[in-house]
Amino acid sequence: MNEVLKLQQSHSSVRKYTGEEISKETVFELIKTAQMAASSHFVQAYSVIWVTDEEKKQKLGELSKNEFQFSTAGASFLFCVDFKRLQMAGKKHDVDIVIDTAENLVVGVADVAIFAQNFVIAAESMGYGICYIGGARNNPADISELFNLPEHVFPLFAMTIGTPTKRNETKPRLPIEAIIHENTYDVEKYDHLLDEYDAIMENYYASRSSNQKMANWTKQMADFLIEQRRPFMKEFLASKGFNWK
Repeated sequence: MNEVLKLQQSHSSVRKYTGEEISKETVFELIKTAQMAASSHFVQAYSVIWVTDEEKKQKLGELSKNEFQFSTAGASFLFCVDFKRLQMAGKKHDVDIVIDTAENLVVGVADVAIFAQNFVIAAESMGYGICYIGGARNNPADISELFNLPEHVFPLFAMTIGTPTKRNETKPRLPIEAIIHENTYDVEKYDHLLDEYDAIMENYYASRSSNQKMANWTKQMADFLIEQRRPFMKEFLASKGFNWK
């Protein structure tokens, strides 16, 4: 196994950092590396807010319900889907580009996710830890106002990075057999594969070095997805110019 595979297979989220600040040079190098990610039709529909203002950082932590992470991170970011820059590109050629489509929304989300994962791998290769913070979608309107996000730009998730105070165990993922389907989708295999995975996760949660608990994956997912989450997102996206046309 080469070093890149070892790095990627050792990922775990980090929620407590030493507080050591990450330099501007390092941040720019990480962004530069992230930009080399694939982008659908090269639209590059992403922007990143680097949050260096302490008051805004604290407020972002509050709004995303992750105050502790932001207080110890070496750098904090807000990753956004961005079609404003593309709109400006169209205006240079007297073209009103079509933004409000479901396809564009999917493209933007995919672009940000791929870009961000490049950023993560680059950061971890330098010895830093990271954590994605989907809690930025808990209060997307307030966060948009906090960072002056214009129409056609919306926050997808935040991220903290920094020097970890400790490394957590890598959480076992689903069996490869549950993910890959050869030539046709096979729903029949899930019954026994999910039972096997539940047993693996029960052992992991019971034996990890901190925050032990009795839990398995299917019960967690059932409890998590039993109700609609963040029902305000459709209305918020419409306020940003995405009406799912």
